[in-house]
Amino acid sequence: MALTTSPPQHDGTDAAPSSPPDAGAAVRAASTGRVASKVFAGLSTGAGVLILLTLAAVAVFLLVEAWPALTASREELEDISWFDGGSVAEYVGPLIFGTLLAAVLALLLAVPVSIGIALFISHYAPRRLAQGLGYLIDLLAAIPSVVYGLWGALWLIGNLDPLFTWLSSSLGFVPLVADYQAPAKNIMSASVVLAVMILPIITAVSREVFLQTPRLHEEASLALGATRWEMVRQAVLPFGRSGVISAAMLGLGRALGETMAVLMVISPGFLYSFFLLKPGQHQTIAANIASKFPEASGLSVSVLIATGLALFVITFAVNFAARWIIARRAEFSGAN
Repeated sequence: MALTTSPPQHDGTDAAPSSPPDAGAAVRAASTGRVASKVFAGLSTGAGVLILLTLAAVAVFLLVEAWPALTASREELEDISWFDGGSVAEYVGPLIFGTLLAAVLALLLAVPVSIGIALFISHYAPRRLAQGLGYLIDLLAAIPSVVYGLWGALWLIGNLDPLFTWLSSSLGFVPLVADYQAPAKNIMSASVVLAVMILPIITAVSREVFLQTPRLHEEASLALGATRWEMVRQAVLPFGRSGVISAAMLGLGRALGETMAVLMVISPGFLYSFFLLKPGQHQTIAANIASKFPEASGLSVSVLIATGLALFVITFAVNFAARWIIARRAEFSGAN
């Protein structure tokens, strides 16, 4: 018996043969991508040039406005009621010292605490606790500086009295704490307030840097028998060193330019002086400008702008030094 096979049945649902790719569409897509790349490159270059032009414009403005004070005679400067010093340099010197002292003390207080908090959030705390603590630290950056100033002036100074008394009696040979009423009570209180203000900046940047540590590096350290702290010391901290330096410089820039909080803590009745400077009253540059500018006019405005020019140069030098340090560390790491 012969077997017969029926021809395959077609129900009309077979897919139609695919059409050849549209070469014109591919060309148009490539052309659009090139145009978008050029537009983006132009916008990025324009943004970079704009920030450089803005920086140059600020520098030129400060120099032009401060020039009358820089070239004024001693007799003209002495006509200013609050001017203390024979020249602008003598007047700015104590202000520069006070600005750097307050900022450096704040940095010394804030950096170790910020690194500890960042390490706890990134490598020690449970996930939920780390998220909540991270949000809480970030919220500190949203508090206005006036609130920090009120907290420092009305609560912090009084509660730090026992500490300052102990420092004065135990470390009286140190110029900073020789007399706890001034300068230690005021400059240290301002430094504590500044440390709290810059803590969220340093913590946030350090935390993100620590979280970028390669997982394989951490696992390799733990696999070799290292403890959690040894792993952090061998893998996490070396990887995040440049990021921590950048975070510290960001915090230092904030501390150098802070105005209201320092002005409220180191109020006109609680200024400070040091043995290495001529006797007088000194504070930070930004706080001094804020306190003197409402009543300034004519040459006195130029004197205040000259102090602002000094602060501009200090900030620029600090950031330039930070970038140089980071570049040198990156170059050294690459060489090794």
